[in-house]
Amino acid sequence: MQVNVVGAGLAGCEAAFQLAERGFKVRLYEVKKIQKNEIQKTDLFGELVCSNTFRSNSLKNAVGILKAELKLLNSVVLNVAYETQIPSDDALAVDRNNFSQKLTDIISKHENIEVIDLDFCEIDENPTIIASGPLTTLKLQEAISKITGKNKLFFLDASAPIVTKESINFDEVFWASRHNQGNGNYICIPLDEEKFNAWHDELIKAEVVALPEFEKEIFFNGCQPVEILAKKGKRNLLNGPLSANKLLAPGQEKPPFAVVQLRQDDAIDSLYNIVGFQTNLKWPEQERIIKLLPGLKEAQIIRYGVLHKNNYINSPKILNPSLQVMRKKSLFFAGQITGVEGYLESVASGMVAALGMVAFLTKQKFQPLPQETVIGALTNYVTNSKHKKLKPMKANLAILPPMEQQFSDRKLKNQALCDRALASMEAYLLK
Repeated sequence: MQVNVVGAGLAGCEAAFQLAERGFKVRLYEVKKIQKNEIQKTDLFGELVCSNTFRSNSLKNAVGILKAELKLLNSVVLNVAYETQIPSDDALAVDRNNFSQKLTDIISKHENIEVIDLDFCEIDENPTIIASGPLTTLKLQEAISKITGKNKLFFLDASAPIVTKESINFDEVFWASRHNQGNGNYICIPLDEEKFNAWHDELIKAEVVALPEFEKEIFFNGCQPVEILAKKGKRNLLNGPLSANKLLAPGQEKPPFAVVQLRQDDAIDSLYNIVGFQTNLKWPEQERIIKLLPGLKEAQIIRYGVLHKNNYINSPKILNPSLQVMRKKSLFFAGQITGVEGYLESVASGMVAALGMVAFLTKQKFQPLPQETVIGALTNYVTNSKHKKLKPMKANLAILPPMEQQFSDRKLKNQALCDRALASMEAYLLK
């Protein structure tokens, strides 16, 4: 039996692999070699166009629990991420090119997967999972809108600049951890109050790329451009990407007023991205603002930050808990186009769509993943018909059902949520 999977991003690769491993023949459609969108740089699958990190490994937070759940489900994307991991304290960061190359090799060489370089735009009755991402081609958008309706939703997302390590002046920076815990794998740029205020003043008056008038500025909260945060007030930076986090430079007894951090971006330790510096500034302005920071006066910027529009469907009105279109049973959606936000969240939705497709093809009743799991709760969030209007969502503990037991310590509560989630997932897999 054959299935179409549209899009070889993180969700599409996960869905294609899970189906192929279960013996289904998969036609994986990818348009990148023919037509790249404005943020794609390579022909590789699972391209990480924003950050190179899959975020925290800690089981005390939602994304760490999500990783543990995906491990139990044998996620190919998560396995490749660990195989291409680079130092990043508590975070699972990868060499983005090595990651995408390895994932591409696994998917393209699988005996049950046929890769087709084509702009898929004809949705028929054949079993299909659309995981085309938030930058779906216009032709496919038109085909989707005939099924989902014309009420398109979108939000604006941004990526951060990357600089070369050799261009950083290490006499003006120091090494430490992201949140003062870990092995000190982040480059830290200290700012006193005077330098911070002067830099902030330059940032808020820097020129941005003008948006088309028809696009309302709807930013996803987790990826707001740094200049937007700055314009909302200095505290947004000091409590966010420029938090000092009680970090101490060698020989110092007092933390800096603010700290800019850079995280390793490749396996050979030559590139670093500026953490939390998603931006829509014009490129000359990005260079000017970055070079005002201590240690970055001679910074060589090899990738500038960009802003892009992410399209997504109104999933609560369209999809059931298996991410199946309610009015077209042979069609499923996965990835950011469903309203999940984040790399692993997209992977999880690809997993759910694949499991839903298996149930559909084998004429079995789909068993939703337990809402006590992060994957189950996230899927429930994006398909819950109670939402008047869907807002993109990352994994977080607030979407999990509350615990009956009361906890005086948040860490104990989070551990209990983790234990419950993994026990629920293990029980689900035994059914």
